[in-house]
Amino acid sequence: MSSQEVSPSFKPNQIIPMTNSNNQNNNRLDRIEAIVESLARSAQAIADDHEERIQTIEDTIVRLDDTVARLTRIEEAQNRMLSNMDEDRPTVLRRLMAIENKVDTLIERDSN
Repeated sequence: MSSQEVSPSFKPNQIIPMTNSNNQNNNRLDRIEAIVESLARSAQAIADDHEERIQTIEDTIVRLDDTVARLTRIEEAQNRMLSNMDEDRPTVLRRLMAIENKVDTLIERDSN
């Protein structure tokens, strides 16, 4: 038979059976479907876990923002309080510096 000749038993629209039987193909298809379903469940579980983690992170960010705002208000209040103390009366540091200056002056006088 030449390369251009067609086998007399071959018909163009004929389905040639494979070496595997239909039952083996069905079993194989069932296993593939089971694997695909398992992978889909795994992917969904990962997506759900990811979504839960994102929500946890977003909740943490909100709490941190609230904490930063509260700390900022506390710091501003402390600064106002310290400023008021400095205006009303000398601080301990200023008094200690004044004492130190007087001691230095007395030491200088005694040394002369």
